[in-house]
Amino acid sequence: MTKEKVYNQEINEETGFNDGAGYPSCEGEPCANVADEEHSETANVADEAAEQKPAEEQKPAEEQIDWRDKYIRLQAEFDNFRKRTLREKMELVQTGGSDVLKAILPVLDDMQRATDASEKSDDIAALREGERLVVQKFIDTLRQKNVTEIEALGEDFNEELHEAVARFAAGEDKRGKVIDVVQRGYRLGDKILRFAKVVVGE
Repeated sequence: MTKEKVYNQEINEETGFNDGAGYPSCEGEPCANVADEEHSETANVADEAAEQKPAEEQKPAEEQIDWRDKYIRLQAEFDNFRKRTLREKMELVQTGGSDVLKAILPVLDDMQRATDASEKSDDIAALREGERLVVQKFIDTLRQKNVTEIEALGEDFNEELHEAVARFAAGEDKRGKVIDVVQRGYRLGDKILRFAKVVVGE
């Protein structure tokens, strides 16, 4: 048995093993068998992974069709809901103020009666009292609809509530205060309907 030194290692020519290394040689038995075994193991792992696919990917065609029908039906229902909501909004815009108008009509009736009475009567005091009652009724009607007057006269000027149309010298004690109201302002709840036009002292 001959031994040959290659790169300071002794190789047994008959066995094909390094002394003490323990690595097999391809002599005598082809190395292709080892590759075939590795390929076979890889194929088995791939087959097992294919068998473990999610259940959703293996659903029958009938179940997929059922889901498609449900989706189409849901889409149609949503489209009908959208059209109905749009129609209701349009009707609300057109008739939303009808209750306010109905509440104002009795005040209009009183104003017409007061006008007719003023043409037939010379009692100035009675006519003025009738006008005062009509105005008070109108104010009460607006208050029922949550419309209130903005307090201005004698108050500090507030640019969020008041609109200054003029300024006059009114003394040191009235500087920055509202000394006259040109046009009354109103608000609906917390929303300003109309700013109060005022004269401010300086």
